[in-house]
Amino acid sequence: MGETAQKISKADKKELIEILQCAFAEEWLAYYQYWIGAKIAEGLERPKVEAEFNEHAAEELKHADWLADRLIQLGSQPLLNPEEWKRHAICQYEVPSNPDTKALVAQNLSSERCAIIRYQEICEMCHNTDYETFRMARKILKEELEHEQEMEDFKADFKYY
Repeated sequence: MGETAQKISKADKKELIEILQCAFAEEWLAYYQYWIGAKIAEGLERPKVEAEFNEHAAEELKHADWLADRLIQLGSQPLLNPEEWKRHAICQYEVPSNPDTKALVAQNLSSERCAIIRYQEICEMCHNTDYETFRMARKILKEELEHEQEMEDFKADFKYY
């Protein structure tokens, strides 16, 4: 536990840990949604969609790692039981019941938009109160915005088929 990390954070500790747990759960669900989507994808641009989904899955896992580290620094711990992920997450995992790339891209676009809201919320909460959490959230927000753009680009490209 980071004693100084806890002292210098001026954010409401209970509220901050709660939202970081939420984000942690969502990152694991996003990781799985991208990972499984890459495995089952069929249809238009499948190789490109599969490659992009695998890249995004790796980034979502990296985000979960950063969040786990920050939770520990703040004197908490990441959610230890995967069964808790769905309960803590506001952005939910969407079962890829349709393996068509168009459907998978639409699902992931929706999830990215939810994640953007989460990280914007964390940035607003931590701006001028917890610089390290703000820095981490801002970095994740940047990547989530890139993910959204990439999903929108696929969606636009599908119109030409």
